[in-house]
Amino acid sequence: FVVVQRTEHRFVLHQAPLRLVTPLPMFAKRTNVRLPNILGGQLTVSNVTTDSGEFIQSIERGLAVLSSFSTAHPRLTLSQAAQLTDLSRATARRILHTFVTLGYVRSDGKYFEPTPKVLDLGYAYLSSLQLGDIAQPTMEALSDQVRESVSLAVLDGAEIVYVARVPTKRIMSISLALGSRLPAHCTSMGRVLLAGIPPDALRPMMTVWPLTARTDRTVVELTKLCAVIGRVRSDGYAVLDQELEDGVRSIAVPISDRSGQVVAALNIGTQAGRVSLDRLTGEFLPLLTSAAAEISSRLAKR
Repeated sequence: FVVVQRTEHRFVLHQAPLRLVTPLPMFAKRTNVRLPNILGGQLTVSNVTTDSGEFIQSIERGLAVLSSFSTAHPRLTLSQAAQLTDLSRATARRILHTFVTLGYVRSDGKYFEPTPKVLDLGYAYLSSLQLGDIAQPTMEALSDQVRESVSLAVLDGAEIVYVARVPTKRIMSISLALGSRLPAHCTSMGRVLLAGIPPDALRPMMTVWPLTARTDRTVVELTKLCAVIGRVRSDGYAVLDQELEDGVRSIAVPISDRSGQVVAALNIGTQAGRVSLDRLTGEFLPLLTSAAAEISSRLAKR
């Protein structure tokens, strides 16, 4: 989700791992509660200080209601929204009708559902980061070189979010676009992004994530998955062979900011029947690494 972070002299938009509190315990000093986000992921905010006098509970509750819509719950009745957020029906009703008035939600009298205006919140983040604009020319050149799809994603809790993509005309069963989300644990970009998190912090995070299998090759056992991510951390890249979908392979590398922090991942996706693993690492990896270095260099100059 998009939140505002205050720096010394300004406020900036960023995509934080947000944990929304539902309900917020009265007078609680710190909270750490999970909630589904509007596209089916998990928003997380750890150690939110609520007793500083600057925390506005009504905004927290509004975001909680908005985030209760998901792939599993694209439409909600008032009772369902109240139940999912653990708010009273009266509070949920006021919040939903406020969003209806503002145009973020619509209602047929019984069901509520988000409108495309909700995407403005995500676009505000993408526009402020400008990562897609920075990376697009390099991604297009790389796609032309390898004649495969090239994508850029950031981490949002247990999922990756696509912020830029150059698809090819070759037909793949996976349909991806700007804003698409996939599980981080079984994607090459996700593993690269997870490798950027210190191991002692990563394992506790993953313990509460739904590590579901997408194919019979998907690594879902936590200890084994941590070992796989450890190898990605040492190798500097991740190869995924049909763990997300049968017949789909990909390779990913990190994108870093001026401080060296991993902020995104860049990948090449292909079909297993067309590109061997040896070609993926032997031919594609050097080109991908060079493209990532170019994007990281541009990002550092912002």
